[in-house]
Amino acid sequence: MLTSHELFGFMSPALASGILEKAYETDRDTYRATMAAVADSKKLRPQFFERMPRATRHTDMIAMLAKPRLELAAANLIRNWLMKHKKDMLTDFLDALGIAHKEGAVDDLPPTMSDEKLKAAVDKLLSKYVPEEVAVYLNAFDSMNEIQWKNLDVMLKEDPRLQFGG
Repeated sequence: MLTSHELFGFMSPALASGILEKAYETDRDTYRATMAAVADSKKLRPQFFERMPRATRHTDMIAMLAKPRLELAAANLIRNWLMKHKKDMLTDFLDALGIAHKEGAVDDLPPTMSDEKLKAAVDKLLSKYVPEEVAVYLNAFDSMNEIQWKNLDVMLKEDPRLQFGG
């Protein structure tokens, strides 16, 4: 399982940039909070950082979001991207597992999940969605929930379809 800042370190620059662009276009509050956290971490005033060309700013933001001290900002950005733009993937996964949810959000996860159900759900996601996005989602799902399933941890470490840079 990778933490959110580690996900930004391993995901492709295109996906990381795409996540920032989606926030910029559709979720200004999250984008501004992320930008402010990065600016503060770089000891810059947010206004100065905001005046930078967006492509340059995003390159800096992605590099900083890969650092442990920006775990909270990275987690919020990924969580919002998943909930607002990848809801179909979330609901497909939870439906395949038979877990009750409200538009991809879960109140109570079962303490364990059978290997068969988990493998079938992951296979479904990988057949329908971009593998790198599936890997981001499953790592985020695993790290952001109080309950972690050991078989999902193993799958994330060993399944070559869920590895970054492949």
